[in-house]
Amino acid sequence: MSFLQPAGQVIDLGVNIDHVATVRNARGTTYPDPLRAALLAEQAGADLITLHLREDRRHIKDADVLALRPLLNTRMNLEAAVTREMIDFACQVKPQDVCLVPERREEVTTEGGLDVVRYYSEVEAAVKQLKGEGIRVSLFIDADARQIEAAAAVGATVIELHTGRYAEAEGEQVARELERIKLGVFEGAKRGLRVNAGHGLHYTNVQPVAAIADIHELNIGHAIVGHALFVGWENAVREMKAIMVAARLGVSYGQQHGAGA
Repeated sequence: MSFLQPAGQVIDLGVNIDHVATVRNARGTTYPDPLRAALLAEQAGADLITLHLREDRRHIKDADVLALRPLLNTRMNLEAAVTREMIDFACQVKPQDVCLVPERREEVTTEGGLDVVRYYSEVEAAVKQLKGEGIRVSLFIDADARQIEAAAAVGATVIELHTGRYAEAEGEQVARELERIKLGVFEGAKRGLRVNAGHGLHYTNVQPVAAIADIHELNIGHAIVGHALFVGWENAVREMKAIMVAARLGVSYGQQHGAGA
């Protein structure tokens, strides 16, 4: 037993490799290789690998997903929009998990949760198709009771709460947003859903979220990629996992770093 891997599962870290592919694509090279990043992240303590195949293929490409699927020793969490193309592709790849997310071509990054209430029938059909292939389905939603209720109703077994508003909050708003996340976790757990969270989390704001007992998994990418520039990829993954585990266990972890450090 070690601090990073204590007896029994404490909290899972999903390492998002999208922005490794962003750097690669900036020059149209074959490096840095997101597949290598994924395998090294696993060795450094990642519990799963998350990647988002966007409509415009701005970072992860179809070939990345297909090549990575048989190589992983943990789990693949494929983020995908609720479109025929993406759902059919996910059914072809058959990752362990698919997280359905909202997507707008013009956005820099995902700006909010999926509106399951508004797009109920479309989401329900996507969930049914994915579950028919033996894929566990997660819905990336805001910590809103109506959305959580709808997520359970369409047949999803997992929700990932969007933490962007918490990550961007300042002053007294931080505590209010954290409380909103806690209420969302309570609502999800009450309905028997596995509750995950992610978006905008980094080395100095992750602790309060990781400390919430009923959160099973945090998915983090940009902050780890940024920190890796200074400490190395595997060290950046190890440090994030250690900070999360420490927060869950209620103990302090080392020196704190800035968001991009």
